[in-house]
Amino acid sequence: MSTEPICQACGMQYAVARDDCPICEDERQYVPQSGQRWTNLETLRASGDYTPRIEEQGPGIIGVGSTPGFAIGERALLVQAKSGNFLWDCAAYIDDALVAQVRELGGITGIAISHPHYYTTMVEWAHAFDVPIYLHEGDQQWIGRPDPAVKLWSGTTLDVAEDLRLINLGVHFTGGTVLHWPDGEHGHGALLSGDIVQVIGDRTHVGFMYSYPNLIPERPHVVRRAAELLAGYRFEAIYGAWWDAIVRTDGFEVVQRSAKRYLAQVIDEG
Repeated sequence: MSTEPICQACGMQYAVARDDCPICEDERQYVPQSGQRWTNLETLRASGDYTPRIEEQGPGIIGVGSTPGFAIGERALLVQAKSGNFLWDCAAYIDDALVAQVRELGGITGIAISHPHYYTTMVEWAHAFDVPIYLHEGDQQWIGRPDPAVKLWSGTTLDVAEDLRLINLGVHFTGGTVLHWPDGEHGHGALLSGDIVQVIGDRTHVGFMYSYPNLIPERPHVVRRAAELLAGYRFEAIYGAWWDAIVRTDGFEVVQRSAKRYLAQVIDEG
C-alpha cells in the first residue's frame, strides 16, 4: 500500500502526514490559493484518472509519465545508454502498468533527479526497480521521504556510469544538476536538463530562472558559472522537463548564446 502523503500541488511525497509542504512554501514554488491539499498513490491509482504514457523523445531517449500529468506535470526520461538504462528525473504518478512497461524496455540501473521539484515519488520508483537515487547533497534539506536508496553526492560532477555524467550547475537550486550523455544524438551528445537549463518556446535559446512560477531571475554569477561549466562539454540536443520540450540542434551554441544574452540583460552584482 502506497499511502504516504503526496502534495497535490507539487507532487512531493512525504514520509509522514503533515499540514505544510516546504517545497510549496519556498519562494520558488507556491501554495495554491485554494490551500494545501493532499492525496496518495493508492487514491490516485483507484481514481482511474491516470494512464501510463511511454513515448520516444529522441534517439535512445524515452519519455516516461502519465496522461494526464499529475501535480507539476513533468515527465521522466529513460536513457538507453550502452552502460544500461538510466532514469533521469521522476514522474509523480507510478503504477504496476507503468513499471511493467519500463521493465519491457529493459528496466533501469539507477535514477538521478535535477532538483527537488521533481523528487516526487522517487522512492517508489527506486523500490520498484531496486536501484539507487543520486541526489546532490546541496539539496538534502528538501528530501521529503528519506530512504536508504538515496545516495547523496558532492562536488561538481559524478559519473553514474562510464558514459553518463551528472554536472552540478547550481541553477534554480543549490544542487541543480544536469545529465550529459556524450553518446546521445548518434554520438553528437545530449544534455538532459530538467528546468535547470529551461527549454523555452523559442528553441534558439534556453532560460535560466531562480523561480519559474514567481518570475524570479537567477543570479548572474550562477548563470555565468553554469555556462563556463557547460563550455567543457559538447551536445547537439537539450531535453527539458516537459513532453517534446527539446532543442534538437546546436544545443551547445544555444546555451552559450543564451547565457550571454541573459547576462547582458541583468544587473551583475560581481
